[in-house]
Amino acid sequence: MQEPTPGDPAQQMIDYIVREVIRRPALEITAETPLVSSGLIDSLALVHILAKLEDVTQRHIPAGKVLPEDMDTVNLMLATARRVGVPRR
Repeated sequence: MQEPTPGDPAQQMIDYIVREVIRRPALEITAETPLVSSGLIDSLALVHILAKLEDVTQRHIPAGKVLPEDMDTVNLMLATARRVGVPRR
């Protein structure tokens, strides 16, 4: 899989998670790094991440349709946004 580039949705999510959620800028994660299952993020953090995911993808994502396993990696987050998200107007 291709590495994310600055400005693309995967990199935007990675940057947000490292800076604002995990708050360990030296930590390197990829779009395939397990986040929930590894304990790097908890269910409370998922609320904030879901809001950022909506901003990045410009989609409304009903929280009731998202399970923690749908949010385990950045790639899964983006796939979930495409699968259950509704484009914003």
